[in-house]
Amino acid sequence: MLFISQNDEQLDLKQETDTLMEIPTYEEDENSEADINDRQSFNVTDSQNEEVNQQEESTSTTDEETDPQSSCKEHDTSFNQTSNLKRHKRTHTGKKAFPCIECEKSFSTAAHLKTHMRTHTGEKPFSCKECDKSFNQISNLKTHMRTHTGEKPFFCKECNKSFRQLSNLKTHMTSHTGEKAFTCTECNTSFNQISNFKTHLRTHTGEKPFSCKNCDKSFRQMSHLRAHMITHTGEKAFSCIECEKSFSTASHLRTHMRTHTGERPFSCKACEKSFSQISHLKIHMSSHTGEKPFSCKECDLSFITASHLTTHMRTHTGESNSISRLVFLTLGFIRFISRSISNLP
Repeated sequence: MLFISQNDEQLDLKQETDTLMEIPTYEEDENSEADINDRQSFNVTDSQNEEVNQQEESTSTTDEETDPQSSCKEHDTSFNQTSNLKRHKRTHTGKKAFPCIECEKSFSTAAHLKTHMRTHTGEKPFSCKECDKSFNQISNLKTHMRTHTGEKPFFCKECNKSFRQLSNLKTHMTSHTGEKAFTCTECNTSFNQISNFKTHLRTHTGEKPFSCKNCDKSFRQMSHLRAHMITHTGEKAFSCIECEKSFSTASHLRTHMRTHTGERPFSCKACEKSFSQISHLKIHMSSHTGEKPFSCKECDLSFITASHLTTHMRTHTGESNSISRLVFLTLGFIRFISRSISNLP
């Protein structure tokens, strides 16, 4: 059995010979997307050195390790080296003979342990020559390089969209299959991405991990914190090319652009109406369902929108706002007339 000494900073050369031959320095997932799309070469720092080192270690294999008859009895696969057969057998036994001395994780190969150790040391030997970013795995560097080259090698078979990462393609595929694998046990809401699921769970736990350094406010999502920070800076970085208006977020600019293009992407399935904002569609849907989800805690009235409830609450608090009261009374009168007309024979 192979051991890793806690007092020795380097692995025994014999262990490296037995385990590092022809193995990429990736994490536990030996079938990562970098393996799938490893045909493009990049100008990377230090990556060549690591590959040369592995080749040198491979050529130093002793003659007694070379055995053309070495084969796996599980599915008749043959190997030209005993070390490769030993490594392959771990896929059947699940044996992880290389433990991390910093944490409780163990790995099936020394190469995987070596890559993992960088999470403790902070080492990032793979540097991008196009920018200042560095990475602890060559697979991450190759993925990053696509932001410079524009390459999107992962194609959706259902539509023409392509993606830089396999994980992004898998997420996209759920838009075709309708699969939502992550379900909340509190309210049965399902999600197609685990990130959205985790964000949703904070609505139940009340967790707000993203805090503003300028005030005491905290937020459930980083995007909400970024939007909030603009209230301190006053920055409006997103400008309309059609008019002089500027906006604090890209989403607000996209919504505004529809006033120029006339686009109404949110359609009602019950009728032919379309809307420029999804919030407007949700309000419209209540005209079909009759739902009034915003209830007054002081009386029995319910309302279609939160703004209508807010206006109504002023009748209880006594807040002086003659315009708001006039709007509220007008809306009430309109609803009364509509109901009266609908009841006519």
